[in-house]
Amino acid sequence: MEAFTNVISFINSNILWGIPLIIAIMGTGILISIRTRFLQVRKFSTTLKKTIIPTVRSIFVPQKKDDSTEGGQISQFQVFSAAISGTVGTGNIVGVAGAMLSGGPGAVFWMWVSAFFGLVTNYSENVLGLYFRKKDQEGNISGGPMYYISEGLGMKGLAYIFSFCCLVAALGMGMVQSNSLSGTIAAAIAQSQSQRFALSLLIGVVVAVLAGAIMIGGIRRIGAVASLLVPFMALVFMICAAVILVVNFRDIPFAFREIFAGAFSLRSVSGGVFGYVITMSMRYGFARGVFSNEAGLGSSVIAHSASDTREPVQQGLWGIFEVFFDTFIICTLTAITLIVVGKSSGVIDFANIAQNAGVGKNDIASLAFTQTFGSIGLILFSIIIPLFAFTTILAWAFYGVKACTYIFSSHVKKATICFQLMYIVLLFLGSIAKSDFVWELDDMFNALMALPNLFALVCLSGLVVKISDNYFRRARGEDIEPMLSAYRERNEELAGSLRK
Repeated sequence: MEAFTNVISFINSNILWGIPLIIAIMGTGILISIRTRFLQVRKFSTTLKKTIIPTVRSIFVPQKKDDSTEGGQISQFQVFSAAISGTVGTGNIVGVAGAMLSGGPGAVFWMWVSAFFGLVTNYSENVLGLYFRKKDQEGNISGGPMYYISEGLGMKGLAYIFSFCCLVAALGMGMVQSNSLSGTIAAAIAQSQSQRFALSLLIGVVVAVLAGAIMIGGIRRIGAVASLLVPFMALVFMICAAVILVVNFRDIPFAFREIFAGAFSLRSVSGGVFGYVITMSMRYGFARGVFSNEAGLGSSVIAHSASDTREPVQQGLWGIFEVFFDTFIICTLTAITLIVVGKSSGVIDFANIAQNAGVGKNDIASLAFTQTFGSIGLILFSIIIPLFAFTTILAWAFYGVKACTYIFSSHVKKATICFQLMYIVLLFLGSIAKSDFVWELDDMFNALMALPNLFALVCLSGLVVKISDNYFRRARGEDIEPMLSAYRERNEELAGSLRK
C-alpha cells in the first residue's frame, strides 16, 4: 500500500498537479476574468446584495417570493448550503494543515491566488450549469459540466469522461471525509492503537448508516440537512478561531509574514532550494485550494443547478460568494490560527518543511483548539470536524449520483442503487484506511475531473460574457430578450413567466 501511495503521490506532484494543471487552472481563471472585465471585483458588492445579505435579512424579516424563482427543487440558500457543504469540509482544516506541512505557510498565498480567479471560474460554472440544465418527465432538474460539455460543445464523449471522473472522485471524497471524521474522533477519545481502530470501525458503521438514510431523500433532504448544519458549524468554527486569534493577537503579523515570505521563498539561499520550496508551496497551495473551494472541478455546480431560480447569473453570484467564504474566510482563519498557535506553543514550525514529514495533519489541526481551550477545545474540535466531514459526504454523494445517472441514463434506478451501496461501503472502508493514500487518490481524480471542465469553460467563456451582459443590461432597465436557457421552448417559457 505504501508503494502504491508513493506512485500516486509521484503522479500527482509531477504530472496531474504539476505545472501544466496549475497553468490550466490559472489560465482559465485569468482568461474569464479578462473577458468578463474582472466581474468578481466589479460585481462583488452586487454579489453580497443578491446572496448573503437578503438571506440574513430574511431570517428576521419574512421576504416575498422573488420573481426570478420558478419553483424548482430547492431554494437558492438550500442549494448554496448543499454546495458549500461539499466545499467547506475537512479540507478547510485538516487539508490546510497538510498543505502547510508539505508546502510551508506560502501554500496559503497560492490558495488565495487560486481562489481569486476561482471566484469567476465558479461563477461561470454556475451560469453555464443553469443555462444548460434539463428537467426530466418527473420534474427533477439536472445540470453540471456534463450537460454544458455535451449540449454546449456537442462533445458527448468528453461529457462521459467527466461524469466517470466525477463518479470516482465522489467515491474518493467520501473516503477522505470518512477518514478524517473517524481519525479526529478516535484520536480524541481512544488511548491505544487497538482502541483507535475499534472506534474507527464503529464510527464507519454509524456514518455509513446515517449517510445512507439521508442520501435516499436526494437533493431535497441533503439541502434541508445542510441548511441546518452548515450555518451552525461555520459559526462555531469562526467564533473559536476569533477567540484563538484574540489570545494570540501579537503573532498575527508574524503569520502573514510567514505566508508571504514562504510564497516566494525569500529566505532561500540557493536557486535549487528556491525552486523546490516555491514549487512545493504552489503545488500544495493550488491542490488544497481547489480541493477546498472546488472552483474549476465542476462539482458544486451540480448542486447549484437544482436551484429554483430562473436567472443563471443570480446563481452564478452565489458561486462567487461560495469560493470567497470557503477560502478567504474559512481557510484563512484556519491557516492564521495554526501558524500563531504553532509559534506560541513551539510544537511546530511550518516553515521547516523537511522537519514536518512525520507530523500528523489531524494532530496539528487539533492543536490550535487544545492549546487555547484545553480539554474543551478537543471536544469542540471533535464536533466541528465530523460536522464538516459529514456534510461534505452528503454533497458528494449527490454529485456521484448525478454523474452515475448521466452515464447510465437508460438504467437510472439500478445504477443509482449500485452507486449508493458502493458509496456506503467505501465510507466504512475509508474510516479505517491510511490517511495519506486516501488524500493522494482523491487528489488524482480531482485533477482528472478538472481537465474536461476547464476545457469547456474556456470554449464557452464567450457565452458566459453574453449571458452576464444580458442579465446586467436587464437589471439596468433595458427591454431585451432574457437569456435563461439554451433550449428555445424552455427559454420562452421562463421569459414569459418572468414578465408576469
